Amino acid sequence: MSPRLSAVWRAAGLSAGVAAVTLTLLVAVLGVGGYDVGAALRALAGGAFGSWSAFISGTLVRATPLLFAGLAVAIAFRAGVLNIGAEGQLVVGAAVAAAVGLTVTGPLGLAALPLALVAGALCGAAWAAVAAVLRARFGVLEVISTIMLNFIAQYGLAWLVRGPLQEPTHIYPQSETIASLARLPALAGGIRLHWGFVIALAAAVALWLILRRTAAGFRVRAVGANPFAAASAGRIDTGRVATGAFLLSGALAGLGGAVEVSGVTYALYENISPGYGYTAIAVALLARLNPLLVVASAVLFGALEAGAVSMQRDAAVPSVVVSVVEAVLILVVVATDSVRDRWFAMRWFARRAA
Repeated sequence: MSPRLSAVWRAAGLSAGVAAVTLTLLVAVLGVGGYDVGAALRALAGGAFGSWSAFISGTLVRATPLLFAGLAVAIAFRAGVLNIGAEGQLVVGAAVAAAVGLTVTGPLGLAALPLALVAGALCGAAWAAVAAVLRARFGVLEVISTIMLNFIAQYGLAWLVRGPLQEPTHIYPQSETIASLARLPALAGGIRLHWGFVIALAAAVALWLILRRTAAGFRVRAVGANPFAAASAGRIDTGRVATGAFLLSGALAGLGGAVEVSGVTYALYENISPGYGYTAIAVALLARLNPLLVVASAVLFGALEAGAVSMQRDAAVPSVVVSVVEAVLILVVVATDSVRDRWFAMRWFARRAA
């Protein structure tokens, strides 16, 4: 069997295994909680895959911001940068895109959409740059700085929708609806899925090609695997590579926020992100930081979130049950990775001893 075909089979096996583990965990949690397992699973499946409309307009729409944020986390982690700030970077991108959509008029109106998307990506990168500078210049751990920046972004968003960007009546904590020229068109009539999903898929493919087929991608993987060896043996400027990956990560998350405003909400809300940036960490880890597998992982989590709403509505099962399953699933994946790494290490030492 060729290496490429073998990789395809391994990916298929991984997807099947994850789906089986997810279903088993969900059944176990529902059973422990005393819920009607059959009714809950039917409602979950119906909300996520029950119809073409449910899958396209529910699951894939929810998967889109998770895909952008998952790619953001994946590229950062690949470079050894623990960017926990995708949530804040996504929020900043959404806020800037909304501001552009609300203010760009006249001759620049036709450029409102590309301007909003580019501005969201750039401001997401700029937000990540704050933590990148603190890391490179002062040695501040990015785990701490990005978490703190998430809080600043959330509180900044709350101020915007109650202040400069609040709708004219000043009743609701949200902005006005953005201009129609600043909105992403739907892929087809009658569905909610927009061109942002196509952009996310293109970003996943591009990121995979960069990591696998370019010298820049090799440097990212080398620095993430062992920065000391990359610096000494490979003569790689590890600081520069890590900072570049950090900025790209922020840009992807910011673009995800801009796409969410331009393609789904059409306005800025205080809770525009229900934790997409945090769920994205699970999405990236489940995909083993592989950009192509991030697509499947994002769709899985999108299906769980879309189905959770239906499960709560039709089977009276709290949607947080799905959040519990997601968390346990990630713990299982991390534990499996640890056991696998130890097993390979033991085999290596056994062969050396023999």
